Amino acid sequence: MDAFLPRMWKSLYRKEPISSFILIVGLVDAVMGGVGERWTLLGFGVMLIMVGIVTRFLQTQKQGSVAPPEEQRARRYLPPSPSPQPLPPLSSKKRRSPY
Repeated sequence: MDAFLPRMWKSLYRKEPISSFILIVGLVDAVMGGVGERWTLLGFGVMLIMVGIVTRFLQTQKQGSVAPPEEQRARRYLPPSPSPQPLPPLSSKKRRSPY
């Protein structure tokens, strides 16, 4: 049970990092505002939590409706040569310099 929560949190955070960040900031603001009795900070935190939830909802809806991109052919900037010149043969003999 101890490993379930961190594993779930990591998988959710990796899927939607932007909305997860907004949710974390909103949660921290709400906790700080609630503990310190700063009601405007609490309200701002709750508002950020709602924005994060809406953002995550919109991101998950957008992922389901997008069609996979069509595969494009590679662009070739140089024309194909009629007969490619072969590479020179490699030899394993070491050549000594005449000097």
